[in-house]
Amino acid sequence: MNAVIQRVKRTSLKVDGKLISKIQYGLVVYLGVKVGDSEDKCEALANKVSKLRIFEDTDGKMNLSVKDVGGEILLVSQFTLCADCSRGNRPNFSNAEKPERAVKLYELTAQKLRELDLTVKLGVFGADMKIEQLNDGPVSIIYEI
Repeated sequence: MNAVIQRVKRTSLKVDGKLISKIQYGLVVYLGVKVGDSEDKCEALANKVSKLRIFEDTDGKMNLSVKDVGGEILLVSQFTLCADCSRGNRPNFSNAEKPERAVKLYELTAQKLRELDLTVKLGVFGADMKIEQLNDGPVSIIYEI
C-alpha cells in the first residue's frame, strides 16, 4: 500500500458536482492498493495514521495526532499512487490491485480507522472525484507499507 497523508484545514469531495464528503480539520489520506497487499496492511496503515504526530502542540512542535486534535479523516482511493514511471513517459499501473480486491481493502482500511475511534469519511471508489482542499503547513507524508 502507498499512502499520501496530508494535514488539512478543510477538504470537500464531489462527484458529478454533488458533494459527497467534507471535513473541516484533519487528514486527507490518499490510498493506493498494490497487487499482493493484505488485510494486515490495512490494520497497520490505520494504526500508523491514527498515531502519526503531525499536528502542532502549544509550543508549535509537531507532537499531536489526528485523534489528539479531534480531527477527521477523509480516505480517498487513488490507484495512481501505484504508478511505475521508471520507463518512458506514460505511467504503468500494473502494480495497482484489481478494483474488486482494492475496494475491499480500501473499505477495510476505513473500518480499521473507525475501530480506533476516528471519524472517517470516504470518497467514491473508482469515480472521477473533484477534491478541493486547504493544506495546513503544508504537511504531506508519504507512507509505504
